[in-house]
Amino acid sequence: MRGHNMKKTLLVLLGTSLLLFVLTVWLSIGESAHYRPGTVTSTFGLVKPEVNFIVTSQSNYTTSPVNNSYCRDVQDRLLTVSLKKRYSEDYYIQTVNDLQNCTWHKRPEERSKFRLDLSSCCNGVKNFIVSQNNTSVGINITYEVESKKRILITEEIYRMLPKSQPFDGTPFKQCAVVGNGGILANSGCGVEIDQSDFVFRCNLPPTSGNVSVDVGNKTNLVTVNPSIISQKYRKLNKVKNVFLKYVSNYGNSLLLLPAFSYSSNTAISFEVHRVLEKNQAKQKAVFFHPNYLKNLAKFWKGKGVRAYRLSTGLMITSAAMELCEEVILYGFWPFSKDLEGKPISHHYYDNMLPKPGFHAMPKEFYQVLQLHHKGVLRLQIGKCEKR
Repeated sequence: MRGHNMKKTLLVLLGTSLLLFVLTVWLSIGESAHYRPGTVTSTFGLVKPEVNFIVTSQSNYTTSPVNNSYCRDVQDRLLTVSLKKRYSEDYYIQTVNDLQNCTWHKRPEERSKFRLDLSSCCNGVKNFIVSQNNTSVGINITYEVESKKRILITEEIYRMLPKSQPFDGTPFKQCAVVGNGGILANSGCGVEIDQSDFVFRCNLPPTSGNVSVDVGNKTNLVTVNPSIISQKYRKLNKVKNVFLKYVSNYGNSLLLLPAFSYSSNTAISFEVHRVLEKNQAKQKAVFFHPNYLKNLAKFWKGKGVRAYRLSTGLMITSAAMELCEEVILYGFWPFSKDLEGKPISHHYYDNMLPKPGFHAMPKEFYQVLQLHHKGVLRLQIGKCEKR
Protein backbone atom coordinates (compact mmCIF):
# COMPACT_ATOMS: atom_id res chain seq x y z
CA MET A 1 0.00 0.00 0.00
CA ARG A 2 2.83 2.36 0.94
CA GLY A 3 4.67 1.56 -2.35
CA HIS A 4 1.56 2.30 -4.32
CA ASN A 5 1.21 5.74 -2.69
CA MET A 6 4.85 6.62 -3.34
CA LYS A 7 4.45 5.63 -6.99
CA LYS A 8 1.36 7.80 -7.26
CA THR A 9 3.21 10.77 -5.68
CA LEU A 10 6.12 10.41 -8.12
CA LEU A 11 3.75 10.41 -11.08
CA VAL A 12 2.11 13.61 -9.81
CA LEU A 13 5.49 15.30 -9.39
CA LEU A 14 6.62 14.21 -12.86
CA GLY A 15 3.36 15.47 -14.37
CA THR A 16 3.68 18.81 -12.60
CA SER A 17 7.31 19.20 -13.72
CA LEU A 18 6.36 18.39 -17.32
CA LEU A 19 3.53 20.95 -17.19
CA LEU A 20 5.85 23.64 -15.83
CA PHE A 21 8.41 22.88 -18.53
CA VAL A 22 5.82 23.21 -21.30
CA LEU A 23 4.49 26.44 -19.78
CA THR A 24 7.99 27.92 -19.55
CA VAL A 25 8.74 27.11 -23.19
CA TRP A 26 5.40 28.59 -24.28
CA LEU A 27 6.01 31.82 -22.35
CA SER A 28 9.50 32.23 -23.75
CA ILE A 29 8.18 31.85 -27.28
CA GLY A 30 5.44 34.38 -26.58
CA GLU A 31 7.90 36.83 -25.00
CA SER A 32 10.15 36.73 -28.07
CA ALA A 33 7.36 38.35 -30.09
CA HIS A 34 7.77 41.57 -28.10
CA TYR A 35 10.52 44.09 -27.47
CA ARG A 36 11.27 43.60 -23.83
CA PRO A 37 10.35 46.62 -21.71
CA GLY A 38 13.13 48.59 -20.12
CA THR A 39 14.92 51.94 -20.50
CA VAL A 40 16.96 53.37 -23.31
CA THR A 41 19.37 56.30 -23.10
CA SER A 42 19.09 58.52 -26.14
CA THR A 43 22.01 60.29 -27.78
CA PHE A 44 20.66 63.48 -26.20
CA GLY A 45 21.43 62.35 -22.65
CA LEU A 46 17.90 61.59 -21.51
CA VAL A 47 16.50 58.36 -20.16
CA LYS A 48 13.01 57.54 -21.34
CA PRO A 49 10.76 54.45 -21.45
CA GLU A 50 11.30 52.16 -24.39
CA VAL A 51 8.27 51.71 -26.63
CA ASN A 52 6.85 48.14 -26.88
CA PHE A 53 5.98 46.94 -30.35
CA ILE A 54 4.21 43.66 -31.16
CA VAL A 55 5.73 41.77 -34.08
CA THR A 56 3.22 39.46 -35.76
CA SER A 57 4.70 38.98 -39.19
CA GLN A 58 7.26 40.67 -41.43
CA SER A 59 4.59 41.98 -43.83
CA ASN A 60 2.82 44.19 -41.27
CA TYR A 61 5.81 45.08 -39.09
CA THR A 62 5.50 48.81 -38.32
CA THR A 63 7.43 51.05 -35.94
CA SER A 64 7.54 54.77 -35.24
CA PRO A 65 10.97 56.40 -35.58
CA VAL A 66 12.73 56.82 -32.25
CA ASN A 67 12.94 60.57 -32.92
CA ASN A 68 9.13 60.83 -33.12
CA SER A 69 8.73 59.11 -29.78
CA TYR A 70 11.43 61.31 -28.29
CA CYS A 71 9.79 64.50 -29.58
CA ARG A 72 6.42 63.42 -28.25
CA ASP A 73 8.04 63.11 -24.84
CA VAL A 74 9.41 66.65 -25.20
CA GLN A 75 5.99 67.93 -26.21
CA ASP A 76 4.32 66.26 -23.23
CA ARG A 77 6.77 67.94 -20.88
CA LEU A 78 6.30 71.33 -22.53
CA LEU A 79 2.54 71.22 -22.31
CA THR A 80 2.34 69.95 -18.74
CA VAL A 81 4.79 72.33 -17.11
CA SER A 82 3.32 74.41 -14.30
CA LEU A 83 4.29 78.07 -14.58
CA LYS A 84 3.57 78.42 -10.87
CA LYS A 85 6.79 76.55 -10.15
CA ARG A 86 10.32 77.83 -10.47
CA TYR A 87 12.74 75.95 -12.68
CA SER A 88 16.50 76.23 -12.83
CA GLU A 89 18.43 77.62 -15.78
CA ASP A 90 19.74 74.13 -16.45
CA TYR A 91 16.17 72.86 -16.79
CA TYR A 92 15.35 75.43 -19.45
CA ILE A 93 18.64 74.87 -21.27
CA GLN A 94 18.06 71.11 -21.31
CA THR A 95 14.55 71.67 -22.71
CA VAL A 96 15.93 73.85 -25.52
CA ASN A 97 18.56 71.23 -26.29
CA ASP A 98 15.78 68.66 -26.50
CA LEU A 99 13.82 70.85 -28.92
CA GLN A 100 16.92 71.43 -31.03
CA ASN A 101 16.91 67.71 -31.80
CA CYS A 102 13.32 67.79 -33.06
CA THR A 103 12.67 69.01 -36.61
CA TRP A 104 10.71 72.25 -36.59
CA HIS A 105 7.61 72.35 -38.81
CA LYS A 106 5.46 75.37 -39.63
CA ARG A 107 1.83 74.64 -38.74
CA PRO A 108 -0.50 77.16 -40.45
CA GLU A 109 -3.59 75.99 -38.55
CA GLU A 110 -1.96 76.53 -35.15
CA ARG A 111 -0.58 79.85 -36.40
CA SER A 112 -4.03 81.05 -37.57
CA LYS A 113 -5.66 79.98 -34.32
CA PHE A 114 -3.14 81.85 -32.17
CA ARG A 115 -3.30 84.92 -34.41
CA LEU A 116 -7.10 84.93 -34.10
CA ASP A 117 -6.84 84.79 -30.29
CA LEU A 118 -4.44 87.73 -30.29
CA SER A 119 -6.57 89.72 -32.69
CA SER A 120 -9.73 89.12 -30.62
CA CYS A 121 -7.94 90.32 -27.52
CA CYS A 122 -5.81 93.19 -28.73
CA ASN A 123 -6.24 93.92 -32.45
CA GLY A 124 -2.67 95.04 -32.98
CA VAL A 125 -3.31 95.71 -36.68
CA LYS A 126 -5.40 98.72 -35.66
CA ASN A 127 -4.31 99.48 -32.09
CA PHE A 128 -0.60 98.71 -31.75
CA ILE A 129 0.39 102.37 -32.16
CA VAL A 130 -1.43 105.55 -31.16
CA SER A 131 -2.71 107.09 -34.39
CA GLN A 132 -5.29 109.61 -35.52
CA ASN A 133 -7.69 106.88 -36.59
CA ASN A 134 -7.86 105.34 -33.10
CA THR A 135 -7.54 108.55 -31.04
CA SER A 136 -9.46 111.83 -31.07
CA VAL A 137 -8.66 115.38 -30.01
CA GLY A 138 -10.01 116.21 -26.57
CA ILE A 139 -10.10 112.70 -25.12
CA ASN A 140 -8.19 111.62 -22.05
CA ILE A 141 -5.91 108.60 -22.41
CA THR A 142 -5.20 106.59 -19.27
CA TYR A 143 -1.55 105.65 -18.84
CA GLU A 144 -0.71 101.96 -19.24
CA VAL A 145 1.00 101.46 -15.86
CA GLU A 146 -0.16 104.51 -13.90
CA SER A 147 -3.84 103.74 -14.29
CA LYS A 148 -4.92 106.65 -12.08
CA LYS A 149 -3.22 109.20 -14.32
CA ARG A 150 -4.53 110.50 -17.63
CA ILE A 151 -3.26 112.72 -20.40
CA LEU A 152 -5.39 115.02 -22.53
CA ILE A 153 -4.88 114.65 -26.29
CA THR A 154 -4.42 118.25 -27.37
CA GLU A 155 -4.18 119.55 -30.93
CA GLU A 156 -0.40 119.60 -30.61
CA ILE A 157 -0.20 115.94 -29.49
CA TYR A 158 -2.74 114.90 -32.13
CA ARG A 159 -0.54 116.39 -34.89
CA MET A 160 2.34 114.18 -33.69
CA LEU A 161 0.36 111.04 -34.42
CA PRO A 162 0.41 109.22 -37.76
CA LYS A 163 -2.91 109.26 -39.59
CA SER A 164 -3.12 105.46 -39.48
CA GLN A 165 -0.99 102.50 -38.46
CA PRO A 166 2.34 103.09 -40.27
CA PHE A 167 2.79 99.57 -41.62
CA ASP A 168 2.40 99.67 -45.37
CA GLY A 169 2.47 96.21 -46.87
CA THR A 170 0.96 94.25 -43.98
CA PRO A 171 0.78 91.43 -43.47
CA PHE A 172 4.50 91.12 -44.11
CA LYS A 173 5.59 87.72 -45.39
CA GLN A 174 8.52 87.07 -43.03
CA CYS A 175 9.55 89.11 -40.00
CA ALA A 176 12.54 88.95 -37.72
CA VAL A 177 12.20 90.00 -34.09
CA VAL A 178 15.72 90.56 -32.80
CA GLY A 179 16.30 90.41 -29.06
CA ASN A 180 19.56 91.46 -27.47
CA GLY A 181 20.60 88.22 -25.74
CA GLY A 182 24.27 87.29 -25.46
CA ILE A 183 23.43 84.11 -27.39
CA LEU A 184 23.59 86.25 -30.57
CA ALA A 185 27.33 86.85 -30.21
CA ASN A 186 29.27 84.76 -32.76
CA SER A 187 26.01 83.46 -34.22
CA GLY A 188 26.58 84.65 -37.77
CA CYS A 189 22.86 85.44 -38.09
CA GLY A 190 23.26 88.90 -39.62
CA VAL A 191 22.68 87.94 -43.25
CA GLU A 192 19.63 85.84 -42.40
CA ILE A 193 18.12 88.65 -40.32
CA ASP A 194 18.66 91.25 -43.05
CA GLN A 195 16.88 89.03 -45.58
CA SER A 196 13.61 89.41 -43.63
CA ASP A 197 10.85 91.60 -45.03
CA PHE A 198 10.47 93.51 -41.75
CA VAL A 199 12.91 93.65 -38.81
CA PHE A 200 11.92 94.58 -35.25
CA ARG A 201 14.58 95.48 -32.66
CA CYS A 202 14.49 96.46 -28.98
CA ASN A 203 15.97 99.39 -27.06
CA LEU A 204 18.34 101.00 -29.58
CA PRO A 205 20.93 98.18 -29.68
CA PRO A 206 24.19 98.59 -31.62
CA THR A 207 23.97 97.25 -35.19
CA SER A 208 26.94 98.88 -36.96
CA GLY A 209 30.52 97.65 -37.12
CA ASN A 210 31.62 94.10 -36.35
CA VAL A 211 28.39 93.14 -34.55
CA SER A 212 26.42 93.37 -37.82
CA VAL A 213 27.83 89.96 -38.82
CA ASP A 214 25.83 88.45 -35.95
CA VAL A 215 22.84 90.77 -35.65
CA GLY A 216 22.48 92.39 -39.08
CA ASN A 217 21.84 96.10 -39.59
CA LYS A 218 18.44 96.26 -41.27
CA THR A 219 15.86 97.88 -39.00
CA ASN A 220 12.26 98.78 -39.71
CA LEU A 221 11.10 99.38 -36.15
CA VAL A 222 13.14 99.77 -32.97
CA THR A 223 11.80 100.42 -29.50
CA VAL A 224 13.32 103.20 -27.44
CA ASN A 225 13.54 103.05 -23.68
CA PRO A 226 13.32 106.68 -22.49
CA SER A 227 15.61 105.87 -19.56
CA ILE A 228 18.39 105.11 -22.07
CA ILE A 229 17.93 108.49 -23.70
CA SER A 230 17.81 110.22 -20.32
CA GLN A 231 21.12 108.61 -19.34
CA LYS A 232 22.95 109.37 -22.58
CA TYR A 233 21.30 112.62 -23.61
CA ARG A 234 20.11 114.34 -20.45
CA LYS A 235 19.41 117.53 -22.36
CA LEU A 236 18.44 116.29 -25.79
CA ASN A 237 18.52 119.68 -27.51
CA LYS A 238 22.12 120.31 -26.48
CA VAL A 239 23.37 116.97 -27.81
CA LYS A 240 20.87 116.47 -30.61
CA ASN A 241 23.62 116.03 -33.24
CA VAL A 242 25.08 113.10 -31.30
CA PHE A 243 21.64 111.56 -30.91
CA LEU A 244 20.74 112.08 -34.57
CA LYS A 245 24.01 110.52 -35.66
CA TYR A 246 23.37 107.45 -33.50
CA VAL A 247 19.80 106.85 -34.67
CA SER A 248 20.89 107.29 -38.29
CA ASN A 249 22.23 103.73 -37.98
CA TYR A 250 18.62 102.54 -38.11
CA GLY A 251 17.85 103.79 -41.61
CA ASN A 252 14.24 104.78 -42.31
CA SER A 253 12.99 103.08 -39.18
CA LEU A 254 10.21 103.84 -36.76
CA LEU A 255 11.35 104.69 -33.23
CA LEU A 256 8.70 103.29 -30.92
CA LEU A 257 8.47 105.03 -27.54
CA PRO A 258 6.24 104.38 -24.46
CA ALA A 259 5.04 107.99 -24.10
CA PHE A 260 1.79 106.84 -22.54
CA SER A 261 3.08 104.06 -20.29
CA TYR A 262 4.44 106.28 -17.49
CA SER A 263 3.88 110.00 -17.07
CA SER A 264 7.63 110.39 -16.55
CA ASN A 265 8.20 109.06 -20.09
CA THR A 266 5.94 111.56 -21.82
CA ALA A 267 8.14 114.65 -22.03
CA ILE A 268 11.28 112.86 -23.28
CA SER A 269 9.23 110.84 -25.82
CA PHE A 270 7.66 114.00 -27.21
CA GLU A 271 11.09 115.65 -27.29
CA VAL A 272 12.46 112.82 -29.44
CA HIS A 273 9.57 113.33 -31.83
CA ARG A 274 10.25 117.08 -32.08
CA VAL A 275 13.99 116.65 -32.62
CA LEU A 276 13.49 114.12 -35.40
CA GLU A 277 10.82 116.20 -37.12
CA LYS A 278 12.64 119.53 -36.77
CA ASN A 279 15.82 118.07 -38.27
CA GLN A 280 13.91 116.24 -41.01
CA ALA A 281 15.40 112.94 -39.93
CA LYS A 282 14.57 109.78 -41.86
CA GLN A 283 13.40 108.14 -38.66
CA LYS A 284 9.92 108.79 -37.26
CA ALA A 285 8.86 108.66 -33.62
CA VAL A 286 5.66 106.75 -32.83
CA PHE A 287 4.09 105.70 -29.53
CA PHE A 288 2.79 102.45 -28.03
CA HIS A 289 -0.97 102.56 -27.47
CA PRO A 290 -1.53 102.07 -23.71
CA ASN A 291 -4.84 100.24 -24.22
CA TYR A 292 -3.16 97.76 -26.53
CA LEU A 293 -0.48 97.05 -23.92
CA LYS A 294 -3.08 96.66 -21.15
CA ASN A 295 -5.07 94.15 -23.17
CA LEU A 296 -1.89 92.34 -24.12
CA ALA A 297 -0.91 92.03 -20.44
CA LYS A 298 -4.31 90.45 -19.71
CA PHE A 299 -3.88 88.05 -22.63
CA TRP A 300 -0.54 86.74 -21.37
CA LYS A 301 -1.66 86.77 -17.75
CA GLY A 302 -4.35 84.32 -18.77
CA LYS A 303 -1.56 82.04 -20.00
CA GLY A 304 0.35 82.20 -16.72
CA VAL A 305 2.72 85.15 -17.33
CA ARG A 306 2.36 87.30 -14.26
CA ALA A 307 4.79 90.18 -13.96
CA TYR A 308 4.92 93.83 -13.04
CA ARG A 309 5.17 94.49 -16.78
CA LEU A 310 5.71 92.43 -19.91
CA SER A 311 9.15 92.62 -21.47
CA THR A 312 9.54 94.72 -24.61
CA GLY A 313 10.54 91.56 -26.45
CA LEU A 314 7.23 89.83 -25.74
CA MET A 315 5.29 92.99 -26.62
CA ILE A 316 7.00 93.22 -30.00
CA THR A 317 6.71 89.49 -30.65
CA SER A 318 2.97 89.68 -29.98
CA ALA A 319 2.55 92.57 -32.42
CA ALA A 320 4.65 90.76 -35.03
CA MET A 321 2.38 87.73 -34.74
CA GLU A 322 -0.49 89.87 -36.02
CA LEU A 323 1.46 91.93 -38.55
CA CYS A 324 3.43 89.10 -40.18
CA GLU A 325 2.71 85.76 -41.82
CA GLU A 326 5.90 84.18 -40.43
CA VAL A 327 7.87 85.24 -37.37
CA ILE A 328 11.43 84.21 -36.47
CA LEU A 329 12.95 85.23 -33.13
CA TYR A 330 16.68 85.85 -32.69
CA GLY A 331 18.57 86.65 -29.50
CA PHE A 332 15.75 85.62 -27.14
CA TRP A 333 17.80 84.08 -24.37
CA PRO A 334 17.44 85.29 -20.75
CA PHE A 335 20.06 82.90 -19.32
CA SER A 336 23.67 83.27 -18.22
CA LYS A 337 24.86 80.14 -20.09
CA ASP A 338 24.63 78.96 -23.68
CA LEU A 339 23.38 75.57 -24.88
CA GLU A 340 26.71 73.97 -23.94
CA GLY A 341 26.65 75.44 -20.44
CA LYS A 342 29.34 78.04 -21.16
CA PRO A 343 28.94 81.50 -19.51
CA ILE A 344 27.71 84.29 -21.80
CA SER A 345 26.93 87.99 -21.28
CA HIS A 346 23.36 89.13 -20.71
CA HIS A 347 23.37 91.22 -23.92
CA TYR A 348 25.50 90.69 -27.01
CA TYR A 349 26.98 94.15 -26.38
CA ASP A 350 27.20 94.32 -22.54
CA ASN A 351 26.43 92.41 -19.36
CA MET A 352 24.03 94.85 -17.70
CA LEU A 353 21.37 92.83 -15.90
CA PRO A 354 17.69 93.87 -15.68
CA LYS A 355 15.99 94.85 -12.46
CA PRO A 356 15.10 91.68 -10.52
CA GLY A 357 11.38 90.92 -10.36
CA PHE A 358 10.42 93.50 -13.00
CA HIS A 359 9.80 91.02 -15.83
CA ALA A 360 8.84 87.32 -15.73
CA MET A 361 11.52 86.38 -18.25
CA PRO A 362 11.68 82.58 -17.73
CA LYS A 363 7.87 82.32 -17.92
CA GLU A 364 7.81 84.44 -21.05
CA PHE A 365 10.55 82.33 -22.56
CA TYR A 366 8.61 79.14 -21.85
CA GLN A 367 5.61 80.57 -23.69
CA VAL A 368 7.88 81.23 -26.67
CA LEU A 369 9.18 77.65 -26.47
CA GLN A 370 5.64 76.32 -26.60
CA LEU A 371 4.80 78.49 -29.62
CA HIS A 372 7.97 77.25 -31.31
CA HIS A 373 7.10 73.61 -30.68
CA LYS A 374 3.54 74.14 -31.98
CA GLY A 375 4.89 75.62 -35.20
CA VAL A 376 3.38 79.06 -34.55
CA LEU A 377 6.74 80.86 -34.74
CA ARG A 378 10.38 79.80 -34.99
CA LEU A 379 12.94 80.40 -32.26
CA GLN A 380 16.47 80.60 -33.63
CA ILE A 381 19.07 79.63 -31.01
CA GLY A 382 22.78 79.26 -31.69
CA LYS A 383 24.57 79.67 -34.99
CA CYS A 384 22.73 80.37 -38.23
CA GLU A 385 23.45 78.27 -41.30
CA LYS A 386 25.49 79.98 -44.00
CA ARG A 387 23.56 80.56 -47.21
